[in-house]
Amino acid sequence: MNVFAAAAETAERNNPILNIAIFGAFVAVTLFIVIRASRNNKTAADFYAGGRSFSGTQNGFAIAGDYLSAASFLGICGAIAVYGYDGFLYSIGFLVAWLVALLLVAELMRNTGKFTMADVLSFRLKQRPVRMAAAISTLVVCFFYLLAQMAGAGGLVALLLGVTDQIGTAAVVTVVGVLMVGYVLIGGMKGTTWVQIVKAFLLIGGAVIMTIWVLAIQGVDLFSAAVEASQNQTYPESAKALGDAIAGGASVLDPGLQYKNPLDFLSLGLALVLGTAGLPHVLMRFYTVPTAKEARKSVVWAIMLIGGFYLLTLVLGYGAASLVGAGTILTAPGGVNSAAPLLAQALGGPVLMGIISAVAFATILAVVAGLTITAAASFSHDIYNGVVKRGTATEKQERKVANITILVIGALAIIGGIAVLGQNVAFLVALAFAIAASANLPTILYSLFWRGFTTRGAVWSMYGGLIAAIVLIALSPVFFGGPTSVLKTGEGTAIFPLSNPGIVSIPIGFLLGWLGSITSKGSEDPRIAAEMEVRSLTGHGAEKAVHH
Repeated sequence: MNVFAAAAETAERNNPILNIAIFGAFVAVTLFIVIRASRNNKTAADFYAGGRSFSGTQNGFAIAGDYLSAASFLGICGAIAVYGYDGFLYSIGFLVAWLVALLLVAELMRNTGKFTMADVLSFRLKQRPVRMAAAISTLVVCFFYLLAQMAGAGGLVALLLGVTDQIGTAAVVTVVGVLMVGYVLIGGMKGTTWVQIVKAFLLIGGAVIMTIWVLAIQGVDLFSAAVEASQNQTYPESAKALGDAIAGGASVLDPGLQYKNPLDFLSLGLALVLGTAGLPHVLMRFYTVPTAKEARKSVVWAIMLIGGFYLLTLVLGYGAASLVGAGTILTAPGGVNSAAPLLAQALGGPVLMGIISAVAFATILAVVAGLTITAAASFSHDIYNGVVKRGTATEKQERKVANITILVIGALAIIGGIAVLGQNVAFLVALAFAIAASANLPTILYSLFWRGFTTRGAVWSMYGGLIAAIVLIALSPVFFGGPTSVLKTGEGTAIFPLSNPGIVSIPIGFLLGWLGSITSKGSEDPRIAAEMEVRSLTGHGAEKAVHH
């Protein structure tokens, strides 16, 4: 039996009405959860941090739900299916990153903080400049991360409904954006957290079922079947270089199919491993638990769930390569991001495809809600209350500004999501990781571990790392580099040759933090630095900060 012919035939039988029905059921259930959870949203702590009422286990599932985004499921499966070894680097990088977050950041951040990253950074430094820099950095990272989710959602729903034209896909992205805004406005952090917990169960469960199914069909011959299938494919014009490489004897088990330049490979790895500890929406999850012990427990749970899931992506990716084929994936609506739904279709027909796609859609909604609430908290709590109102705003005023921010972010995410349609979502998320690692991580580590760190160091580090990362991305093949780039230009026009800026922008962030601090020695109060060190290590006084 020709599996490619079977996959094409199944694609013909794809049933948009069935898919919309399954989608509608998922959206209705998750909205019900959000509305139920939102009944207890009375204070800012409830809205931003879920009232700190979640246990370590619940928060571990929520972190997994927050972290296992469209990039993890759609992007990585697609990257492995099409590029093999190079795609698996995303899985390894995303997982190893958690060890950095656990060992260096999680508990210390929880012990010092209230709601946002800026609360921690401004504890021992001058409030207004640090809050402003941290909030701007948070908003930019959240925006780039949102772009990836919106691109994934657009491609996914386009595949399900058989929408191939630009206007139809843009309409799909708009609907996703409107739904996302509704979730966050209604539910706050509590509603978002419960959606993330439910989604983590569904996503990991769905991945386990598909993995067992793939192994039952292919068994231990999975990798050789994937290699053989990749050589029997017809690649679209947009993937000409990939088709030529495979025709020339390259294999999906060899490195270098996607990243020809070893420096590009290294830059991506650096961004993935160091980025998680600087992601604002992941850091914010540590404030939703009552104690430091529960924060530790939640990260241990998250690592187990996330680690298990990333092992499954290897089977799902190569399963998609062998049962669907890289050429079929690249020519489908949604492109490389359609590998997991197409694999579900090849295994269980339109019903399984509808269910897995609905789970992926719930994944996107949950992650997008988490990102949006982080960005809204950062703007209303840090910029509006901390900088504009100098800490005098009432909770009601803060919530109102947060709600307006959510609407603005929703609109920007829709516009940006339409612009990046067709890009691999794992690749887009890697850009957000590079910005987080360049702008946020140096400042967080210096604040927690170096008493000599100053306000000037923090501001230089955050703005410098942020600007360096964004400028390099704007000059890179992401914007100028062939038919899949954002500006859809010809080949060979990128000024900065690497697709990910991490290898250059991360050291710039660390260097500027050090340089700014040594040129402004003696400007900070050493007693506050000592108090922060004691609090971060012991948690002493953290509860007082929470209720303050």
